[in-house]
Amino acid sequence: MRILIVGSLGGQLHTATKIALDRGAKVSHVDTIEQATAHLRAGRGADLLMVDLHLDVQSLIEANEAERISVPVVACGVNVRPEAAAAAIRAGAKEFIPMPPDADLIAAVLAAIADDERPMIARDPSMQAVIHLADRIAGSDASVLITGESGSGKEVMARYVHTKSKRAQAPFISVNCAAIPENLLESELFGHEKGAFTGAIARRVGKFEEADGGTLLLDEISEMDVRLQAKLLRAIQEREIDRVGGTKPVKVNIRILATSNRDLRKAVADGSFREDLLFRLNVVNLALPPLRERPADIVALSEHFVKKYSAANAVDVRPISEAARTSLLAREWAGNVRELENAMHRAVLLATGREITPDAIRMPDGSAFTGSGSNVVRQAADAAQSVQADMIGRTVAEVEQDLILNTLDHCFGNRTHAANILGISIRTLRNKLKLYSDQGLDIPAPNQPAQGVSVA
Repeated sequence: MRILIVGSLGGQLHTATKIALDRGAKVSHVDTIEQATAHLRAGRGADLLMVDLHLDVQSLIEANEAERISVPVVACGVNVRPEAAAAAIRAGAKEFIPMPPDADLIAAVLAAIADDERPMIARDPSMQAVIHLADRIAGSDASVLITGESGSGKEVMARYVHTKSKRAQAPFISVNCAAIPENLLESELFGHEKGAFTGAIARRVGKFEEADGGTLLLDEISEMDVRLQAKLLRAIQEREIDRVGGTKPVKVNIRILATSNRDLRKAVADGSFREDLLFRLNVVNLALPPLRERPADIVALSEHFVKKYSAANAVDVRPISEAARTSLLAREWAGNVRELENAMHRAVLLATGREITPDAIRMPDGSAFTGSGSNVVRQAADAAQSVQADMIGRTVAEVEQDLILNTLDHCFGNRTHAANILGISIRTLRNKLKLYSDQGLDIPAPNQPAQGVSVA
């Protein structure tokens, strides 16, 4: 954990620094908000800013956002009026810590920031096998490609590899290639010189230099433009980068990790990803199984999230009932760990008895989901697979029609479930059903199976 303290903290700088150091943090200090932004722009990095409330917290946050620097801010001060603390929160500060500092409060804030990195929880043999492979290669400098469905824990695995590596005490820097506009990603990765383009008001160190000595995670690498992939390949091969507008290369010492939820071999085949870059990244592949194939992890993660969100909401930790466990294990979890976390957060808030029961585990819109409901989805998926098994000699339109109607039948007419299973939008499904209805076919109403739908 790297902390940058900005300002004097009302004369409590030494005490706050000592508390943070005792909690294992690395602490740096600057006096002004301009120096803080310059510190971050230069690539020195920070995981948390503790900012004196007497400084202009809003201006600091806005300056960082203009530079696309995302670091959480905690405001601090002595004898601060409540309205001033509230204003700092409205400006974007995550928390307010009164001074003199309370050791337990600072520890809690540091723990909350560290928790964003998420612990590695794996009880299922399929996931433990992946972790065993990660342990074996973590100590090397080999590039690693981490693959898996969205929400399956790819960034958690990347952080795990970093903490097990010889670079564990050096920076871990992550950049989401899908979240940054194409025209800005080059500058984000490699940095730029002052005046390199409109808005480049000062030299900016990129993520490669910020990660020097440590690990750089290229999250969702498949979304990177092919033209930029060529420059990335050179950076990985030569271990040097060129800042945008720069005149000489800059040496970097980093380990590269990358993630993707797409099949990069198919991306190579369709020309959207460079084969030579894939070879460079895919020295080792850590393929994360989806949550539905890790039943033991569903239970372990559910218990972890119950404890986490019970503490966050100051409520007693309720055990998960056997019926609720059965319901959780029966669900498909298309959103994987991310979807499970949200479901358990809601369950903590909605549970009323001594246990978390199935009625507390609800969809985002408040509707309940149960084991039986998810079994309908599973039956529909199985039915769809059986339809696909006998397609030879039939037209695409005939196969599609039977697949859609059979899936809808086993979903008891539920359009949303059927569309999810078929992988099409609800609008597309409705258009298809209207076409079939116009052709004289019987279409099931919602919550009513079709009559006489044939499965050839």
